[in-house]
Amino acid sequence: MADIEFPDSLLALERSAWENIQAGTLTVATARAVQDGIAAFAEQSGIPRYDVEMGLKRAVRHPAAEAA
Repeated sequence: MADIEFPDSLLALERSAWENIQAGTLTVATARAVQDGIAAFAEQSGIPRYDVEMGLKRAVRHPAAEAA
C-alpha cells in the first residue's frame, strides 16, 4: 500500500476530513465526498477499495510512517 500514488485532490479531501474529525466538525457531506473519491480511485486504479482507504488514511494520518 505504501506505493499508491494518490491524486492531490483525494489527499486534500482526506486531510480536510481528518482535520474535521479532530475538531469534532465532520459533516456527512465531507465524509461522503471522501468515500466517493476513494471508490472512484479504487475503480479507476484497479486497487481494492479497502487498500485504497487504508493507504490514504495512513498517508494523511501517519506521514512519517510512509516516509520510512
